[in-house]
Amino acid sequence: MSRKMTTREAYGQTLAALGAENPAIVVLDADLSKSTRTDLFAARFPERFFNVGIAEQNLMGTAAGLALAGKIPFASSFAVFATGRAFEQVRNSICHARLNVKIVASHAGITVGEDGASHQAVEDLALMRALPQMTVIVPADAVQTAQAVRAAAAYVGPVYLRLGRPAVAPVYDEDYRFVWGRADVLREGRDASIVACGIMVAQALEAAAILAQEGIEVTVVNMAMIKPLDTVTLLAAARRTGAVVTAEEHSIIGGLGSAVAEVLGEEYPVPLLRVGLPDVFGESGRPEELLAKYGLTASHLVKAVHQVLARKRHA
Repeated sequence: MSRKMTTREAYGQTLAALGAENPAIVVLDADLSKSTRTDLFAARFPERFFNVGIAEQNLMGTAAGLALAGKIPFASSFAVFATGRAFEQVRNSICHARLNVKIVASHAGITVGEDGASHQAVEDLALMRALPQMTVIVPADAVQTAQAVRAAAAYVGPVYLRLGRPAVAPVYDEDYRFVWGRADVLREGRDASIVACGIMVAQALEAAAILAQEGIEVTVVNMAMIKPLDTVTLLAAARRTGAVVTAEEHSIIGGLGSAVAEVLGEEYPVPLLRVGLPDVFGESGRPEELLAKYGLTASHLVKAVHQVLARKRHA
């Protein structure tokens, strides 16, 4: 895929295709189907689509009931509502019973843009990652999203899949295959590692290209599955390079950066710098302006790599 595409569009297209392949798949939405792109499934399979209205708690409770009835429910809303308004239902009705519900949340992170802080989920990964039984996935582009949706449908158990609003640059070719539980090493380098997820994977690759021009070779790891974390790939990168930067469109508290820090702190401490939102809410603005303001660009990653390299040299 050579063109930009939104991960939510890839989700909608893949979900509609899966609907034709598996009659057990049902889809639920909370009055946002055009935005989450579950409308593509609804148009083809109206008898298997349920719009519960602006009632996210009911969305998750109904999804749990359908899972108990043997269906494979995909429940979608904006990330801030799916994880915030319905947290108790996700916790008690879905995760505690380990029900086969797929929560696919769109419009995550600050790239929601002009809708502002009330709609910008920057803590959703922390909430979902803390729940026992929950698998958490943040795909990097449309191709990986399509593959992750298919993998989630085949997996038995609760899944949180985090998607965004804007079109994103392609990272993978069409022949890519998502492997459950495994991170992808997209670039090899000896000096430092950037471990990224979501839209920050493309930024990490751009930063690595800039650093290569300076003679600094960086390993880039796409850690799309935040939970369970691929500790084998992470520790191999840490041992090979001796310095790690994490990158996520999320608070540095509780998400990818925290997950990586926990593993490295216990298993193989190296200089580490977490790039993400520094314990703040977002604000209204154009996505590209917000990414620049909050330090989520390739140039900021270049600076972060220089900082961990300086600590590595003085360790």
